[in-house]
Amino acid sequence: MSAQPVSSRDANDPVHRILLAAACAAPSIHNTQPWRFRTDAQADTIEVFSHPLRRLPRTDPQGRALHLSVGAALFNLRVAAVHLAREPVVRLLPDPGVPDLLAVVRLAGRPRASLTRRPDLYRAVRQRRSSRFPFTPEPVPSAVLAEATEAAHQDGATLWLPEHTSRIRLLELTAEAEQRNGLAPERLAEGLNWIAGPGDDTGVPPRALGTLDSDGLLPMRNFTPQRTAGRPKAKYEPDPHLLMLATRSDHPADWLRAGQALQHALLILTLHGLRASMLHQALEWPDLRSRVARALPQRGAPQMLLRAGYGPVGFPTPRRMPVPPTDQPVPEPAAAVA
Repeated sequence: MSAQPVSSRDANDPVHRILLAAACAAPSIHNTQPWRFRTDAQADTIEVFSHPLRRLPRTDPQGRALHLSVGAALFNLRVAAVHLAREPVVRLLPDPGVPDLLAVVRLAGRPRASLTRRPDLYRAVRQRRSSRFPFTPEPVPSAVLAEATEAAHQDGATLWLPEHTSRIRLLELTAEAEQRNGLAPERLAEGLNWIAGPGDDTGVPPRALGTLDSDGLLPMRNFTPQRTAGRPKAKYEPDPHLLMLATRSDHPADWLRAGQALQHALLILTLHGLRASMLHQALEWPDLRSRVARALPQRGAPQMLLRAGYGPVGFPTPRRMPVPPTDQPVPEPAAAVA
């Protein structure tokens, strides 16, 4: 699973090192990290590409989850740019003739005031981890949910808070998808290929897979159903707090916006001491995704189902380049312009 580091025309530029390290800290499906970057320090631009060798043809044939993953990396890059006192000007899908080029980011002058309202987002980039462990029954504060919902809205998506009956329905559809995954040999093999071994810089390490619900009520993803007996089990919260991320339409640009909105909401939750895990299984089967869409309160395209709450921090997953510590000195804006 190891691959070459991100490509860069100016790999030693300190500003771009910080930007790319932040981008690579983003979550991605199976921790595939399906992105590449090309930077140009003289033009102050960063091109964001998908990685053709990191697609999941069985689990994600359309590349929707890949776009979500790249969108999350793009949002982290934007956060790091604002941290460096630069305005990130983003163009999505700038060249139809280069389908793997998903975005171009130009570093402009000082950022608008609206982008600096949450200067601690950069700190959350390094702190955020998916937690596939039981959460406490403590409710998520409504003020935090409102802030996460507004964050998703700013990036072009809706974060829906399903009521009890809808939560049950969404969990049923997720459980049905998880059962299908366990009976699909090609999907099983694809998932197993992304279990990280010693020295791998992608994939999910066994200890980061978390536990399985001993009551069988919460359908956490099981990458290795044939080895279920060896996976630890624990009692999960009986009524998990779910958040559904959706977009009005369902095109590649919408998927990229949804990925940015997802990461924005995740960083807000992280700053408030909350953990999150992703229940994406039902969205990987077209018929189940259509049934999820019918459960939405208004017409839209479901992009991600999140489970949020208070609980243990998730184990770290490998990255192809290190994430800088939050207290690392960064170049002054004047140096960034040079």
